[in-house]
Amino acid sequence: MQVIVCVDDGMGMLFNHRRQSRDRVLIQRILEITKGKQIFMNTYSAELFEGNENICIDDDFLKNAGDGDICFVENEALSGYMEKIEKIIVYKWNRRYPADLYLDIPLAENEWQLVESYDFKDKTIVPFATSGGSGAGETDKYLQ
Repeated sequence: MQVIVCVDDGMGMLFNHRRQSRDRVLIQRILEITKGKQIFMNTYSAELFEGNENICIDDDFLKNAGDGDICFVENEALSGYMEKIEKIIVYKWNRRYPADLYLDIPLAENEWQLVESYDFKDKTIVPFATSGGSGAGETDKYLQ
């Protein structure tokens, strides 16, 4: 599976039970890079993508995800799914908030490689990472 997460500078995913990903530009960018493919997520995240026909809502989406499935994750720990994760796309805010939940996959320690970084003017920095063992895979299909 391919995972999309949004974090702050301290790798926090939620702060004071609030999402890092409530940003119109960010959601539009996620829809652009997934190019009409289904995006799996839980009920909590679905409201961000309301009205989009490519959203698959499943509260066990990480458990049920298969090879190549795209999963948008806001409020779930990921370390238990390491064996299934092929690629991680990290949207990183250049701010730090008091986090309730952190990205629990230390990217540097797990042989993930930075593939590309993109800066949203005055918004976010977007690093794209893939597992060191899988190479770039189909990254070129998603990044232009």
